[in-house]
Amino acid sequence: MPKDNLVLGKKVILVILGVLLIDQIVKVYIKTQFGPHEQVPIIDGFFQFYYIENRGMAFGTTLGAGVWAKYALSIFRLLAIVGIGYYIRKLLSEEGTSKGMIIAVGLIFAGAAGNLIDGMFYDFIWELDPNISWNWELDGNNSWVIGPDGNPVLRPHGFLLGSVVDMFQFTVTWPSWMPFDLGGKEVFGAIWNVADGSITLGVAIIVVRYKTFFKKVSPKAEEEQPNEVDESTTSTSPPAAE
Repeated sequence: MPKDNLVLGKKVILVILGVLLIDQIVKVYIKTQFGPHEQVPIIDGFFQFYYIENRGMAFGTTLGAGVWAKYALSIFRLLAIVGIGYYIRKLLSEEGTSKGMIIAVGLIFAGAAGNLIDGMFYDFIWELDPNISWNWELDGNNSWVIGPDGNPVLRPHGFLLGSVVDMFQFTVTWPSWMPFDLGGKEVFGAIWNVADGSITLGVAIIVVRYKTFFKKVSPKAEEEQPNEVDESTTSTSPPAAE
């Protein structure tokens, strides 16, 4: 590994650890200090804390309902993290790797790992509250599964089955004169967390600087010309007659 990239690799590790630490501190704080669906305005009319949990990836993306869909999602996330980690190692082993590119991929790695931690361990730390709807099991039609006693059945829980804690929400809305029935609706209503933000930032950096990160080295316009013959060593006189 080039010496400069070795230093860069250490910086990327610090970035990843920093994102993971902040992500988990915020999640634990929200989970222990907020009630389900509790909302606390931060900037009135623009941004708030809103505590929910989702069973999917960034911004609640899922592969369906049921335990196998959750396992598939967690395994997919785990494989993605391994692949991203390998890619970071590959970038660091190459000469001339862009610092911005490695930082961006590191942010994506940190975000994916942050949400995976929830799914891996949170069910072992906190018991499922049967009074909270996000702890109820869903069937293939995304309907609550009701047990023989008439109460909702708790979702499958354990390793890789934990839900992701979300807490940030933009509350700004489109002005009333907007077309396509957008007036009064939230511009971006998804609820997200630090890990989601890290993934989004990493992807945004890559998109904005795509041409810089993936520029191709253009071939030489022409082959290197052979050295000219030194005229001082070339005789211009005709050959001597025999």
